[in-house]
Amino acid sequence: MDTEQILRTFTDFFRERGHHLITGTTLLPPPGDPVLFTTSGMHPLTPYLLGEPHPEGRRLVGVQRCLRTTDLDEVGDTTHLTVFEMLGSWSLGDYGHPQSLRWGYELLRDGFGIPHERVHATVFGGDDTLGPDTDSLRVWDGLGVPVEPTGGDNWWSNGPTGPCGPDSEIFVWTGGPGTPPQGRPSTDPRWVEVWNHVHMRYHRHDDGSLEPLRQPSIDTGMGLERLATLLQGRESVYGIDLFEPWMRLLPPLWDLDEPSLRLVSDHLRSAAVIVGDGVRPSNTGRGYVPRRLIRRVLTTLWRGDPSRTLTDLPPELLDHTLEHFRQSGGSDPVLAVLHDEERRFRTLLERGRRVLTRPEFARRLGEEDYRYLHDTHGLPRELVSGILRPE
Repeated sequence: MDTEQILRTFTDFFRERGHHLITGTTLLPPPGDPVLFTTSGMHPLTPYLLGEPHPEGRRLVGVQRCLRTTDLDEVGDTTHLTVFEMLGSWSLGDYGHPQSLRWGYELLRDGFGIPHERVHATVFGGDDTLGPDTDSLRVWDGLGVPVEPTGGDNWWSNGPTGPCGPDSEIFVWTGGPGTPPQGRPSTDPRWVEVWNHVHMRYHRHDDGSLEPLRQPSIDTGMGLERLATLLQGRESVYGIDLFEPWMRLLPPLWDLDEPSLRLVSDHLRSAAVIVGDGVRPSNTGRGYVPRRLIRRVLTTLWRGDPSRTLTDLPPELLDHTLEHFRQSGGSDPVLAVLHDEERRFRTLLERGRRVLTRPEFARRLGEEDYRYLHDTHGLPRELVSGILRPE
């Protein structure tokens, strides 16, 4: 299955079961939300998960465009992306957790063709406050799926206070041909989590106490790119069809090691989506995210060869990404932003070189030096240590 088929299979399955399709077609949060970007599929639905009636009803399915920078240093491994998509289904006070789990198993087995023996589940095993999630245990036992009770790993919350509840995570075995499933998700990393089903039952107060919600709801989330990695038999998210043009066209252009190639591909792709959603680079707030991404790309490129330039970037890569995210306008506006940011960054480099020729910096730099260079001259640490004064 390519990613478009995965999307259709997921949304059609739930629409056939009475769910209304909602689309998270922007990274920007709803008006009044203090966060810079939407970080999860449930984020825009928080008021409705807390009891406010949704205009489209009590059963919803959707695909939400998300952005996270908390894992930025992990980008380049096999799983982390800056911009990604979350597949989600929701029951707003309608059906319960057992039905959600049964449908989830059915979709993975019959819709996506994942063999029964490659599925494992985990459930909340209880703690000092609450007992185990026996409803979920009974569902998985009835389906013949091995299940592992855990503690805090199967408790979902939206922070120290707010909505929360036990969850059940579904794992798929990735041991490869000829390697039968073994161990448990807590003991063998070849069990990869693909889908989380949260039974949002409580509100946690400042004092840590739990109050049952007036309207218990179900919130499920599954990463599109991670699911595609499994269904397409790839070893990393960068091997799926969404990244195929990037992995094919960038290596002949720039000779990069694998982690650097992945970082450059992810950050340029993410910057294109952010710009496509109307955000322009700046030194503060929301605009600082694309600026930081683009400058991380340039730092990576120039560390190996200062003559590399984003003007060589094939427009079809950006067109491919913008088309997938259904963003109009084409690649020209994105390319204009990338080229302008490269020009600004080169100007910053020139100023940085002049600053670092001062006598007081003719030594190994310490933390106070890095702080001064950043706060006074706008030179981020990764720029100084990555290009201007590599150590």
